[in-house]
Amino acid sequence: MSPAVTRVAASLSGLLAFPVTPFTESGDVDLSGLKAHLTDVLAARPSAIFVACGTGEMASLTATEHQAVVKAAVEHVAGTVPVLAGVGGGTRTAAEFARAAQAAGADALLALPPYLQVGPPTGLVAHYREVAAATDLDVILYQRGTALFSPEAVAELAEVDNIVALKDGHGDMELLQLIQTATGGRLPLLNGMPTAEIFARSYVGLGARAYSSAVLAFLPEVAVAFFQAFEKGDDATQDLLLREFYAPLAALRNTTPGYAVSLVKAGLDIRGRSAGPVRSPLAQVTPEHREQLARIIDRGLSALSAASVA
Repeated sequence: MSPAVTRVAASLSGLLAFPVTPFTESGDVDLSGLKAHLTDVLAARPSAIFVACGTGEMASLTATEHQAVVKAAVEHVAGTVPVLAGVGGGTRTAAEFARAAQAAGADALLALPPYLQVGPPTGLVAHYREVAAATDLDVILYQRGTALFSPEAVAELAEVDNIVALKDGHGDMELLQLIQTATGGRLPLLNGMPTAEIFARSYVGLGARAYSSAVLAFLPEVAVAFFQAFEKGDDATQDLLLREFYAPLAALRNTTPGYAVSLVKAGLDIRGRSAGPVRSPLAQVTPEHREQLARIIDRGLSALSAASVA
């Protein structure tokens, strides 16, 4: 195993950061804003940074924009932690993005589900085999939406040398256990659920301690405190933060499709770190929901202060 592969594999054991892609008010990619955002994210000391993924609005980026975002992130992070790039779309599009991300210096890839296309397990296997074959980089599968794998399909893909992990955003524990059994645990499992902190303890029994945190992008104090409590087995702090912050945030997220991303950008703006608007078909957070989000953020910070005093 090469040092680069070892480094990427090691990065999948901690708190995973999923930054947004900042846009200007006119809707163009804001690379200077991206670098400022990454500086804030790096201060929270995540184990890896995943750029141009779901939170980074990968599906709305052109190929040119995607490569520019990955290149800017790689240059700015400068080897501090591995930078993984999201790739997705149809098979040839995803393969093209994979090659471009490798050329831009990414350390590994997160293969997002094929957009709108739903095929049988054999079709999914063929899709991800072709994406993996397009690059020398390690590839992480992402189970969610149109990419729901059978245990047999994952076992087959686990034989591909550069497919190294499975990120799950579906939450079917029975399916995950069957996948783990079929693969003999060869692919590390990552908790990739929306508001993953809510599911963190549920995934431990399947060997998944690493998880993706969208909250890290706009409220790193709370995200880091929760992860530290999770690592230490501090149930009291986890329960407090879940009750006061994460559960209300998830309830607000569930009111509107696309809010898993829109709320992150609204949260950044509320905290004086604006990353601009989201791109359609996502919608901006309504004024009423923005006020509700501001109250939830305040509750989270107050809970964090109470936990620190305790």
